[in-house]
Amino acid sequence: MTYLKEFPDSLRVVNKVNPLSKTRLDTRFFDSTRGKIVTQLRGGSKTVNDLATALSLTDNAIRANLLTLERDQLVQLVGTVKGHRKPHFAYSLTAEARHLFPKAYDSLLNGVISELKAKLRPGALIEVLRNVGKRLAGTYENHQSSLDERVLQCISTLEELGGAARATSEDNKVLIRSESCPFADAVSEHPEVCQVAEAMVEEMVGVPIREKCDRAGTPKCRFELRVESMRAH
Repeated sequence: MTYLKEFPDSLRVVNKVNPLSKTRLDTRFFDSTRGKIVTQLRGGSKTVNDLATALSLTDNAIRANLLTLERDQLVQLVGTVKGHRKPHFAYSLTAEARHLFPKAYDSLLNGVISELKAKLRPGALIEVLRNVGKRLAGTYENHQSSLDERVLQCISTLEELGGAARATSEDNKVLIRSESCPFADAVSEHPEVCQVAEAMVEEMVGVPIREKCDRAGTPKCRFELRVESMRAH
């Protein structure tokens, strides 16, 4: 078994990170020209002239920023609009751009969990939350890849959900840590939500894990994989 060799102490696992995650987490984005263009396009498709007028910028400045946004798959060309002398290209946001905007998911999740806690016994609630975690694991076929690959896939998934995951080895065990819990707002109010992440991680790596999340202050994910259980897989 080469797992501990591949994850030496304190080695951060480098993943292919979705560029949208960085953009979404940068609160300064919407203060930039690109962010202002995205905000304008949220109200519907617009031409270069429309954007230049709204933002008091030159056409060339708008075009340059649109090229960057197209490259980042946030903006797309959707057609033309009749102009005085020639048609003008119209731009709109892509489906991916929806991730840039805040959603009321945290409030909704907290409300749903509160209602479930009022209606279900503790054991039934945990079962529901763990089933949700297994669903989040999706259709990833863990029996077709090595344990190392499954751990990397799990870390990538945690990051896509909004975490900041890495894997380290210490004391004959492997730890998956995320300094940013993807369900932080819900966990702060309902610690039981950690069961969602635990079940998702266990389903993806395919071996038993132990949840040791740090819920003091801002929640941080901690999942422990024992070497003995890994050798069996």
